[in-house]
Amino acid sequence: MTTAIATPLDRLNQMFEYIRTGRILDAMHEFYTQDVVMAENANPGTSGLDANIEREKAFLASVKEWIGFEVLAAAGDDTTTFYESTMEFIAVGGAHVKMSQVAVQRWRDGKIQHERFYYDSAK
Repeated sequence: MTTAIATPLDRLNQMFEYIRTGRILDAMHEFYTQDVVMAENANPGTSGLDANIEREKAFLASVKEWIGFEVLAAAGDDTTTFYESTMEFIAVGGAHVKMSQVAVQRWRDGKIQHERFYYDSAK
């Protein structure tokens, strides 16, 4: 009996379930390499899982209430995945935020080694 090896797209879909249920930091431990580089738009990336977890904690501290996360499209091959999503939350200051973004991931050994988010930073 052979066990099917999860593709990057399979793993990405598993990660979405973590995000939908607010388990974002758990997802980082499960789906990202120790040497991951994460970047937003054309900005330089943040290197290392620990540094990115701290960055994510700072973002989560700005969220008062998580409303939702919806994936509109996702695709991938053996090394790269892409997805388009919206996320919605109430910020600590009371602002209602609904943000659309596209994310691109490069995978190594079943985990994300590089990820870049593209979104309208003027919003």
